[in-house]
Amino acid sequence: MKITSTNPSRNYELIGEIEVTTDQDISEAVTRARAVQPAWASLSQPERNAAVESFIEACKPRAEEIAIAMAKEMGKPIFQARAQIAESFNYFHAYMEMAEKALAPKVVFENDTEVHTETREPLGVIVCITPWNFPFLNIPWQAGQSLLAGNAVLYKPSEEIIVFARLIQELVAASKLPKDIFTVILGDGQVGEYLVQQPVDAILFTGSTRTGQRITELAAKTSTRVLTEMGGSSAGIIFEDADVPAIISTVYDMRFDNTGQYCDGLKRLLVHESKLEEVLAALRQVNATKKVGDALDEATNIGPLVAKRQLDLLKAQVQDALDNGAKIVFGGNEPEGLQGAYFEPTVLTDITFEMRVWKEEVFGPVLPVVTFKTDEEAIQLANDTVYGLCDFVFTTDKERYRRVAHQLKAGLVAHNNALFYSPHTPFGGYKKSGNSRTNGIEGFHEVTQIKMISEEK
Repeated sequence: MKITSTNPSRNYELIGEIEVTTDQDISEAVTRARAVQPAWASLSQPERNAAVESFIEACKPRAEEIAIAMAKEMGKPIFQARAQIAESFNYFHAYMEMAEKALAPKVVFENDTEVHTETREPLGVIVCITPWNFPFLNIPWQAGQSLLAGNAVLYKPSEEIIVFARLIQELVAASKLPKDIFTVILGDGQVGEYLVQQPVDAILFTGSTRTGQRITELAAKTSTRVLTEMGGSSAGIIFEDADVPAIISTVYDMRFDNTGQYCDGLKRLLVHESKLEEVLAALRQVNATKKVGDALDEATNIGPLVAKRQLDLLKAQVQDALDNGAKIVFGGNEPEGLQGAYFEPTVLTDITFEMRVWKEEVFGPVLPVVTFKTDEEAIQLANDTVYGLCDFVFTTDKERYRRVAHQLKAGLVAHNNALFYSPHTPFGGYKKSGNSRTNGIEGFHEVTQIKMISEEK
């Protein structure tokens, strides 16, 4: 079976056509990964680090080719695609620096006659399934700590970035990673369903809540561990004491960068009623400086959505809001003169809590805005979602920030411009946003298992 790839910037022109990985190839890849994983796990940490470093070195000469593939296939503006590659290398290097400490044995009990030591061992063979919104960054985020901890990885990116995935296959082959320790699987959801039912030790999934729940259901039949990072509908709360000029760029970027295609993007804006007009005017001012356009145009700030199906979903969500009384502050249309999956950055007011833009995850450049009167009301509105990935709190009162942060049902909370993006900072959510953490010491612990060794003195 073949999958075609199209360019959402240029009226869905054909980019390429790729043969998917067959069921037989997947089964054989799992068997080979199982065979080579013990030798990989037995290497020293510096040896594993060096092998992963070789993948980075294989990528560097082809960095522009990787960036262009991301821009053409999923619509990421080219300057952002380049920056994502450099950031990915930084994440890999940070993981390498922390791996030895994160995985080191530690004595948990000792008396006159015995000592108990907690050790960390790799899980074995891990399936990693990733979305299309951050193609290259998803490699270290999802597979970096797994590999460095001694696991073998079968890595399946979304079918929306199939040409990019084939390029990663080539770069893995060009590296000094042991053969079969990192295998790229090409395919769609059907391929993914077969993959997660193989005899593997864990499944790491980033993507929609619905797909994550389906994977969990399938994995339950074999009691396979599933670690998920799923959807989000994160709130941003702007209190009456917020310094709007100081934080408005963060508010705008956390909604509209990557064309709003962030699981952890700011998707619902809650504004104290006294600040509404100031905030809307500031958002208009920032938006006036942005260009929507072809992802390969160096001047583009906001590219297209990944695909027509994503555009159609977004338009349906916006139309539902308008049909039920929402008002457009700016945006709301497909921009003139562009052919592809384009939608203008859009801000909506007069939101009711039955509208799809409030109840559903909105994966595109649309921001619903509601007002509140009290801190308690703001907290209640922020928590009014089945998701719990992150929230953003904008206030100059640090005591208020701490008090509010502890009442938000989210795995990550940001204060003003102090965001939570660091390879050292555990990342993950509450509720239907997932059940695991990546990054930091905790990320290494998620992809390893504890073995307790008690010993006589």
